[in-house]
Amino acid sequence: MIEVSDLYKKFGATEVLTGAELTVRDGEIFGLVGINGAGKSTLLRLLAGVLRPDRGRILIDGEEVYENEKIKKKLFFLPDDPYYTVNLTGKQLAAFYSAFYSFDGETFRTYTEKFSLDLTKPIRNFSKGMKRQLFISAALAASPRYLLLDEAFDGLDPLARLEFKRGLIELVEGGTSVVIASHSLRELEDICDSFALLDGHTVRASGKLETELRRIKKYQLVFEKDTDREDFPFECLQFEKTGRVLRIVVRGEEEDIRAAIDSMHPLIVDEIPMDFEDLFLSEAGERGYLK
Repeated sequence: MIEVSDLYKKFGATEVLTGAELTVRDGEIFGLVGINGAGKSTLLRLLAGVLRPDRGRILIDGEEVYENEKIKKKLFFLPDDPYYTVNLTGKQLAAFYSAFYSFDGETFRTYTEKFSLDLTKPIRNFSKGMKRQLFISAALAASPRYLLLDEAFDGLDPLARLEFKRGLIELVEGGTSVVIASHSLRELEDICDSFALLDGHTVRASGKLETELRRIKKYQLVFEKDTDREDFPFECLQFEKTGRVLRIVVRGEEEDIRAAIDSMHPLIVDEIPMDFEDLFLSEAGERGYLK
């Protein structure tokens, strides 16, 4: 389990994280979301022990991670732009990781063959997507206890994304916990159990994704007369209006929401399924995130 409590980090006078709290439970895929500059990459580097917190605690399996070699052996951190030496080949990358992890060479070969990667060529000659595929193959072959990924879907084509998601699910079934920061909310929705929204230098919302999606509802409504946001007897997290057709997003119990809507006598009420992007925009809008 990963436990983060009262976490602070700044660079010079710039605050990046203030009082952040989150918990990643064993055997789950945990998504970190937020706009650019929200602190996702910094948080991942803190979780990996690359950076030292200014204040607060990061416990992995009950132990502090920074300068803890035993805990770091359980981690595999794949940053957005991983480092490699100028002439390093894919085959040499596998040999490098084999020195630190119980690296499964057969798994590495399986994925690199699926991605049609030539392991004899220098990595610097690969495209961005090919580099991502190579390092993802290494991460899956390392089969760590904790896998930390920063923008892991960036540069991957649809087939590569599908193979990657399948690989992550297999890892989790084998006991790995995954923390993945990404702007690809659609991809995260497919695989994530839990999430955290970073905003204003801290964690503003978190929880089980399925539970949170049930708590927020989206409706399309049609009224006989002109209706505005202030006419509703509850707060709308999102409000869109096209003539007499409205789309609203609200939080609350379904029975209470429907009763309140029915009291306004709409001509048509259609509930629209929520997705992770809707949840993100709703949380962001409610907290002034998009203003």
